[in-house]
Amino acid sequence: MHKKNIGSVSYTIKARRLLWILVYYAFFRMFPTRLFWPWRWLLLRLFGANVSFKALVYSSVDIWAPWNLKMEDHSCLGPHVICYNQAMVTLEEYSTVSQYACLCTAGHDTSEINNKYTSLVIAPITICRNAWVAMKAFVGMGVIVGERSIVGATASVFKDVAPFTVVGGNPAKIINQIKK
Repeated sequence: MHKKNIGSVSYTIKARRLLWILVYYAFFRMFPTRLFWPWRWLLLRLFGANVSFKALVYSSVDIWAPWNLKMEDHSCLGPHVICYNQAMVTLEEYSTVSQYACLCTAGHDTSEINNKYTSLVIAPITICRNAWVAMKAFVGMGVIVGERSIVGATASVFKDVAPFTVVGGNPAKIINQIKK
């Protein structure tokens, strides 16, 4: 995992965030039905997201930075997902992040734990093709969830998940292999 120490969030990002928050609450969340998926795609794309017109983004998803989001065909961010994407989050084809899951690309430099102001550290997350992050799971910064793997409900993942693997628990451990 390659973490990038960015110190703190720039004023430019803070301004973009403020604008996104206003648009998010006024125009994104207000239209909850499936009829408005094209509307959400448009808003996300206006803010720099690379979102397929075949991706599913629920209105209750909390996206921190649309410009750090890539969703390929038939990928899904389910209801009430927290996408704290200070770094890039990529959902490849047919990947699913289920309700109340959390994708977290940022943390703090633990080597500075005694310092009053710890630096912000970011690393991207990738959910590979046909992978599934189940309900209330947590995926930490820098993690790659491998092809056709499953992160079980309420699991906490801090290391890469190998392809064709089922993980569960906190911290997540391998609990099964999926036949290829």
